[in-house]
Amino acid sequence: MTHQMTFRGGTVAAEPGQSVAAALVAAGIHDWRTTRKGGRPRGLFCGIGVCFDCLITVDGVPDQRACLVAAADGMTLGDDAEAGADREDAGDRRNADAAGA
Repeated sequence: MTHQMTFRGGTVAAEPGQSVAAALVAAGIHDWRTTRKGGRPRGLFCGIGVCFDCLITVDGVPDQRACLVAAADGMTLGDDAEAGADREDAGDRRNADAAGA
């Protein structure tokens, strides 16, 4: 059974066992948020939950790593900026922290 998720007003199909990121990329969606500083597009990068580039809001919960969240029927996906437009760019900051910068 194919799952149906909602993203930016449209429907995205996902196969059972697929991550949210994999479903978005399979649907031709390669970026789902932008950085606060500079508005640079972000989407799937490492695909294993290390880099934080794929952050997305899932069912109202911000900062979920799309590559680690299993797709489910009826999920509502949103841009991470919707829930945290006033904070620093989490992805860039976390990457710098992880690198010891």
